[in-house]
This record gives sequence, structure tokens and C-alpha cells, in this order.
Amino acid sequence: MTGLGPQRGLEEAAALERRRRRELLRRSRIFNPRIRTIGIDKDALDAQVKERKIQEAAEKAEHERFAHHMKKNDKLMCLLEEHQKNEIKDLNRALTEFHKNFQKPETRREFDLNDPQALKKDRPARVSDDDPRCTISGMQKFMGEDLNHDQRMKFQKEQIREWSLQQQKDLKNALADQKLADDLYDKFRIELDRKIMEEQRKEEESRRAVCTATKNFNKIQVAELDHKNELEKAQKMKDDMYEITCLLRGDFLSENPDQAIGPGGKHNVLVDRWKGMNQEQLMAIREFQKEQVLEKQRAREQERRREAEWDRQRLQAARSQLLWERHQQRQDQVQRRDLDAVNAGLSQEQKAKNIYLKEEEYSNIPTEEFYAQFNTTTR
Repeated sequence: MTGLGPQRGLEEAAALERRRRRELLRRSRIFNPRIRTIGIDKDALDAQVKERKIQEAAEKAEHERFAHHMKKNDKLMCLLEEHQKNEIKDLNRALTEFHKNFQKPETRREFDLNDPQALKKDRPARVSDDDPRCTISGMQKFMGEDLNHDQRMKFQKEQIREWSLQQQKDLKNALADQKLADDLYDKFRIELDRKIMEEQRKEEESRRAVCTATKNFNKIQVAELDHKNELEKAQKMKDDMYEITCLLRGDFLSENPDQAIGPGGKHNVLVDRWKGMNQEQLMAIREFQKEQVLEKQRAREQERRREAEWDRQRLQAARSQLLWERHQQRQDQVQRRDLDAVNAGLSQEQKAKNIYLKEEEYSNIPTEEFYAQFNTTTR
């Protein structure tokens, strides 16, 4: 089961590579104008159908192989589950037998408390001096009054020896049964491993056979494809040579201008066969182009003169504006000087008037008040 993953990955990678190569070939055929045809590519469709069938057959074989492995694993799981169930059943049966033989309710220490026949089996409180039911709390039997001590001790030792021998025997039987079960289980596992190895060997052989058959089939397919490509290449070369010969001998490459003349005469031209104009038509077109060039030069000269006139007028207007601004500045300077002179005269007159008024005011007050007012002013 571990070898299926890489093998399947290689097969998927090979399939993807084949599909990519086929798509590139198909694209080269479609975009090649020499071999492109309108319609359906039947060869490509047939190849795709054939490859699809091969892929479906491979997938079917893969699913069948996977189903075979699943069935085989299911059988192995069923055998293992059956063996496990049998082991659990044997263990439960042995445990039940052990409980039935060695763990009976009558052998329990507290059975006398839960015995349903206790009242029927009950006896008087004391039958004799050797009655084992005569405990210390019953005040019916005291130390030193046990007359059967030696026989009782001997009987207890014998009973303990019998019990130990029985336990040893049971232990040996259980160990022997466990060993036998382990041996059988080991034999079963060895046989199961041998069968699994045999199945794996057969599977490897079948896989090798499938790989060999696939390789042979691929070689045959490659040989057929090479032969088909050689035939197609030879046919293509033959067709190309025939096409080249036809084109060289035809009117299309010979550039025959007479083939453009229609059935209506010289002036009826067939557009799909027209090979160009004659010398007279070319000379007429060149004369018309020369006239257009001269007309365009005259228009450019007029445009240049008009732009020169506009530049001259703009320069004259700018010069006049500059002269007016300078004259305006000179007038502003003259007005500013006149205004400064007038302001200076008014300031002198104002100062003289203030001095005169102060002198008049000082001449009208007494001398003491004058000195007091003078001191206050100087402070």
C-alpha cells in the first residue's frame, strides 16, 4: 500500500506533461496561418478521446486494485476481530469457571450472615465443650480448656498444605494454558504475515507486469506518432512546394498591373487585384503635393508677418506704458517735495506761535508764581 502514492504521482505528472505538450502543439497549429483551418480538429479530438479512454482504463484498474486491497484488509480485520472475540470469550469462560469452582458463596467469610438457610441450619448455642461456636464472648469456653488442640492444629496444617498444593496446581495449569494460547497466537500471526507477504509479492509482480505493458504500449504509440509525423512532414513539404510554384507562376507575385483592369474598361479597377498606380497618376499626385507645399509656405509666411506686427504693437504699447509710469513717478516726487516744504513751513509757524503764547502767559503772572511754575516745569 505504501508504493501506490509515488507511482500514482508519477503517472499524474506524466499525464499533465502529455496534456501540456498536446496543448502547445494545438496552439501552434491554431495560430499558424499556413496550416490553420476553420472548423473542428478531428485528429486532435480523436487523440483526446483515445487518451481519455486510456486514462479511464488506468483509473478503473487503479480503483479495482484499490478495491482488492480494501477487501483483503477487511478480511484481515475480520480475522483479527474474530480471534480477539474468541480470546475474550475464553478468558470470560475461564474466569466464570474459576469463580464457580474456587469462589463459591459458601466459601466466603461472611456467608453465614447472608445464608438464606441460616435458620434451618442453626443449632443450639452449645452442643458440647468442643463446639467451635463457643467463642470468648459467649463465656462458655476459656483458655486452657481446649482438649483437642493438637488434633485441631494438625488438621489445620494439613488443610493449609492441601490448599497450597491446589493453588500451585491451578497456577501451573493457568500458566500452561497461557503458554499454549500464546503459542497458538504466535503461529497465527506468523501464518498471517506469510500470507500478507505472499499477497504483496503477487501485487509487486502484477504491478511490474502492468508497468512493462504500459512501457511497451508507450513505445508503440511513440513509433506510430513518429511515423505519422514523418508522413505529415513529407506531405506538408510537397504541398508547400506546390503552393510556392503556383504563387511564383501566378499573377499575384508577378505584380502584373493588367489583372486589375475590370470588364468595364481601363477606368474600372478591381480593388482586390490592384497593384499600384502608373507614372502619369504618380506625377499628377506629386504636382498636387507640390502645390499644397507652396500654399502651406505662403500661409506660414502670412502668419509670420502677422505675428511680427503683433509683436511690434505690443513693444510700442509697453514702451508708452513705461514712459507714462516714469512721468507719473516724477510728478509724484515733485508733489511730495512741495508737500514736505509746506509741512515744514507750517511746523515752523506752529512752533513760533506756541513760543509766543507761552511768553504772553509768563508775562501776565507774578514773579514768585513764575519761579514756582518754572521750577515745577524744570522738574
